Amino acid sequence: MSARRLPDDLHLDTLAVRAAVDRSQYGENSEALYLTSGYVQPSAEAAARRFAGDEEGFTYGRYGNPTVASFEQRLAALEGTEAAISTASGMAAILMMCLALLKAGDHIICSQSMFGSTIKLIGSDLAKFGVESSFVSQTDVSAWKMAVKDNTRLLFAETPTNPLTEVCDIAALAAIAHGAGALLAVDNCFATPALQRPVALGADIVMHSGTKYLDGQGRVMAGALCASQELVTEKFLPVLKSAGMTLAPFNAWVVLKGLETLDIRMRAQSAHALDLARWLQDQPNVQRVFYPGLSSHPQHTLAMAQQGGVGGAVLSFEVRASAADQARARAFHVLDSMRLLSLSTNLGDTKTLAAHPASTSHGRLTEAQRQAAGIQQNLIRVAVGLEHLDDVKADLARGLETLT
Repeated sequence: MSARRLPDDLHLDTLAVRAAVDRSQYGENSEALYLTSGYVQPSAEAAARRFAGDEEGFTYGRYGNPTVASFEQRLAALEGTEAAISTASGMAAILMMCLALLKAGDHIICSQSMFGSTIKLIGSDLAKFGVESSFVSQTDVSAWKMAVKDNTRLLFAETPTNPLTEVCDIAALAAIAHGAGALLAVDNCFATPALQRPVALGADIVMHSGTKYLDGQGRVMAGALCASQELVTEKFLPVLKSAGMTLAPFNAWVVLKGLETLDIRMRAQSAHALDLARWLQDQPNVQRVFYPGLSSHPQHTLAMAQQGGVGGAVLSFEVRASAADQARARAFHVLDSMRLLSLSTNLGDTKTLAAHPASTSHGRLTEAQRQAAGIQQNLIRVAVGLEHLDDVKADLARGLETLT
């Protein structure tokens, strides 16, 4: 469906409010929610052309929807790509990308520090269908280069990573991928286009879990891939039509509305996260804090260059433990002492969420995989929300100060 006509060179915060499909004949100011599974065709000939892809027009709910198209156009405008395609979840977007671009005998290189479900999907599930994978250090550019094979088709990075906020050099990885005739995909979930636009740094595909910051209030699930029109039309769309990992119109409408406040939320929550990270560094029962906005972060300079000088809204910290067998119990004590913060594995909410990655988001990984990713039993991840920061600190201090 045709995009709304807008002036050229608009700022991102304007595109986040205005980019969408054309208004209907009713002239609605807020983008409409179209709840329909089918579409009436003007003629049999028109229906044939539309199903063949020779004419623009909606045909069936699994293939497309005006509300979903508005979300896709808005997200593509924010990421600076020609097009975007949405899915039912972030993991569905990763699956779509892999099904569209990889076949038996192909090779994909990923960071060993990626989200646990991503590692499981690519390293285990796709392996059953003959897709080879290598997992390398997120921050070691030479390791990515050495992992390239003749059959390498895709490099996939997440930056910053979940949960240790490791940052990769997007431009360097793009050069490696393109030199090998492969594509680079970047999971931009933590930074979002408000802070980072991977395509501007050379990436070919940007993956999103719209469940997180794009929605911003923990209400629905959604995913998306942003890329060239050619990749979306010729590679991703056929998989969507066949496999049906379709984004529901209501969920698309919710995330569409969430995008309108994305920049404001990300900057406010990132400022809170930086303040909280600095406070945690001074707590005697905190061993280490992981946050790109801190000068102590190993990739601080790179993160500030790639993310517009902003560290993002997620941090992690290790609770001090004198013995390995105490680590998990001490982290659990801090989490169970909370009265305000939500013990939840989601992120991107206006409410501050805390979780224990080793037993939740990365619980399906082997201990060896967790160790390779640097995820210890004393690690707690915090996705910082919009509460008053003194209340957040007090809630974490309740557990930290009563550790024995």
